[in-house]
Amino acid sequence: GVAHAKAVVVTPSTDDTAVLCTLAVRELAPSAKIVASVRESANRHLLLQSGADSVVTSAETAGRLLGLATVTPTVVEMMEDLLSPNEGFSVAERPVREYEVGSNPRHLVDIVLAVLRNGELIRVDTAGASALKPGDRLLYIKHDTEDPSEILDDE
Repeated sequence: GVAHAKAVVVTPSTDDTAVLCTLAVRELAPSAKIVASVRESANRHLLLQSGADSVVTSAETAGRLLGLATVTPTVVEMMEDLLSPNEGFSVAERPVREYEVGSNPRHLVDIVLAVLRNGELIRVDTAGASALKPGDRLLYIKHDTEDPSEILDDE
């Protein structure tokens, strides 16, 4: 069914297998979105060259959380909450609303982390994100009680 998939997640146990799987998936499903995991960041570029649209470095991410937990375990607890999409807070993406165009994303009601503009991720604390433009998308912190229709209203 890979040839008909809109998206494929590649998560084998070794980086070399991830590269081979990604190459095979890209050949079978040229337009599918491929998200792949890699254990070592040194191999990230190989997955991107093999056709992955997005790469998650699992060993480094887990290592950062483990190290952080030794110093500030409550920060790790909040990070886990943010990574759980159906509980508490989560990081979400939505389009910029018409009335928000021209605004500084730091002044919106939502807690905005970044702006996605023309495929480029712009952190909210940089000059490039000082004024929202039509077509921008926001990465923000969403609470699980938020009405999903509010997120989809412009899509």
